[in-house]
Amino acid sequence: MKKNILLLAAWFMACLTVSAQKSFVGYAIGFYNQENLFDTCHDEGKNDYEYLPAKGWNGLKYSNKLKNMAQVLSEMGTDVIPVGCAAIGLAEVENDNVLKDLVAQPALAKRGFNFVHIEGPDRRGIDCALLYNPQLFQVRNVKLVPYVQELKKDSAFYTRGFLTVSGTLANEHVTIIVCHLPSRFSASFYRESGARQIKVVKDSLLREDPTCKVIVMGDMNDDPQDKSMAVSLGAQRKMKDVEKGGLWNPWWDTLANGTGTLMYDGKWNLFDQIILSQSLLDQNKKKDYRTLKYFAHQIFRRDYLFQKEGKYKGNTLRTHAGGVWLNGYSDHLPTVVYVVKEVK
Repeated sequence: MKKNILLLAAWFMACLTVSAQKSFVGYAIGFYNQENLFDTCHDEGKNDYEYLPAKGWNGLKYSNKLKNMAQVLSEMGTDVIPVGCAAIGLAEVENDNVLKDLVAQPALAKRGFNFVHIEGPDRRGIDCALLYNPQLFQVRNVKLVPYVQELKKDSAFYTRGFLTVSGTLANEHVTIIVCHLPSRFSASFYRESGARQIKVVKDSLLREDPTCKVIVMGDMNDDPQDKSMAVSLGAQRKMKDVEKGGLWNPWWDTLANGTGTLMYDGKWNLFDQIILSQSLLDQNKKKDYRTLKYFAHQIFRRDYLFQKEGKYKGNTLRTHAGGVWLNGYSDHLPTVVYVVKEVK
């Protein structure tokens, strides 16, 4: 982590030496899977019975979960940007009530976070949402684009849609698409289908406004090199290979270097990706930051997010494991990208 921070600081210094007449402002954008952020009340029509007092999920556990998640969310991005993230996409939140309770936590309340959320059709009741700092990111429009089932025989298959939030960041039109693709209990086809649909949403946004900066983020339940991401969505590994209107996935090499966001059978995966449209890229390396441009990304890591002992030492510290309440955080680690713009 210290190496990453030094690297980012060095980048800032390099930017500042381009011209003594120029100054820059940076913004952090994050994503974090909340791993079952449920309240203690039943939502009609949802299979949320696992998170009710009858099953041991009580007010104490819920309040600790809120406090823990708020701690992480408030610290994301602060390695580079002291005020933290301008916006953070969330997965696995139950409803508006838990989001109201979350942003009311002292760690987030002092930053003034608001949220956007639209109730989706997921049978368990888990949705995507977006937290945002209204002093940095101003919301213009919000819609939930449904996941459309491509196989008629699976017409009863309901899952999360694509929360699409258009807004203004640094006086520019930025749209964030927050996703949670079908789990690996489902075949790859379902994630490939979701990725094709995300691409359609992205393409429609750029047809409407070719200057729009599009950020696709979420728990993709696939790694960057998997077919859903690399082919169906078309998120390129190399920045130079991204064509106009295309997408770049900065996490390929991160995973190739042995770092991920969740561990399974002792191996890291990197499902939690933040993917950027071509308009956010400095492909010619001219350091032309008159408009928002990408400059760094990181997996947000803190010692408290990991198990310190036992069989699963080094794994993420979860809320529950093996039926035991650990008072932890999530089975996923957060991710952050940083963008920068010249101030005139």
